[in-house]
Amino acid sequence: MMARNRTVKPQPMPRNRMGSLIDEFIAWMRVRNTAEYTQHNRRACVGQFVRWANERGIEDPMEVTRPVLESYQRYLYYYRQKNGRPLTFRTQYARLMPVRTWFRWLVRNNHILHNPASDLDMPKLEKRLPRAVLNEEEAERVMIQPDVRDPLGVRDRAILETFYSTGIRRMELVNLKLYNVDHLRGTLSVWLGKGKKDRVVPIGERALAWVDKYLREARPQFVMEPDEGTIFLSIEGGPFHLDRMSKLVRDYVEHANLGKSGACHMLRHTMATLMLENGADIRYIQEMLGHSELESTQIYTQVSIRQLKKIHSATHPGASLEKKKPASTNAATHADLLEEESRRINLLASLDAEAQEEEE
Repeated sequence: MMARNRTVKPQPMPRNRMGSLIDEFIAWMRVRNTAEYTQHNRRACVGQFVRWANERGIEDPMEVTRPVLESYQRYLYYYRQKNGRPLTFRTQYARLMPVRTWFRWLVRNNHILHNPASDLDMPKLEKRLPRAVLNEEEAERVMIQPDVRDPLGVRDRAILETFYSTGIRRMELVNLKLYNVDHLRGTLSVWLGKGKKDRVVPIGERALAWVDKYLREARPQFVMEPDEGTIFLSIEGGPFHLDRMSKLVRDYVEHANLGKSGACHMLRHTMATLMLENGADIRYIQEMLGHSELESTQIYTQVSIRQLKKIHSATHPGASLEKKKPASTNAATHADLLEEESRRINLLASLDAEAQEEEE
């Protein structure tokens, strides 16, 4: 299966006051070290509103009123995609929120006198059932979908195994460099993950074996000079676009005929769930996922990688080249079990929320 890297050509911004203020807004976010993906998303969403307003003769943010924003909100509601489907309420919400953020910034920086978006009624979001998670057998069925007789299949198997073994985010995997893999220690360094945080996570023997095979046999066939060191390359020789990475994983999940749908985040959620079920302490899983609070675990995070590697090997069903029995759990009091269950529920809920945010 070939996953081609998609280049998205940004639409030109109107040459008016609102267009120039978007550039100032992005520059302000850059100074604040806001994540590049957040900058891109806000520019795209605010830019869509600015182009819509420009088509209706509105060129200055001082001309924007609450009725204007409500008209834009109706436009999003009636908008139809190329496939004829409307935008979901969650997507409408996701496109309006950056606009609200922009107007709040405009007020704070004295570009407008009052905020017309402050009382805008946002779409109510539907309540969703918990995300689909794979069991161990289903995860293994997904892993074996790529045709590893082909270089693309070797690459894709290495991608699937890395997601499943480490639980890293889609953007974190796309940005991995050759020097982020410690083959001797069996770890991955995730630099500038979500929230601009670095962390080190274990990668299982099996996933590391597939990554090594990909680096030896397949990557040399994709790489183009100058080689910037990105591990997983598209057929064109560059990094994956996030959407193409999602499509690659989603297609393999569908081909496994599990009756479940999902993509990169499904494997992240699956890793966490299976390790929990096999007895891993939730604190170690939070550390792997990058969910831990620095203030409360600062000492722990400095010394945990060896123990984290040990826990990962013992509780992740796909960590080792050979099948292992689940780790045994120590006796615990009823209060301990209740507290652990509460932590588990909170962790899985945060993964669900993270998946919904990633979709937008």
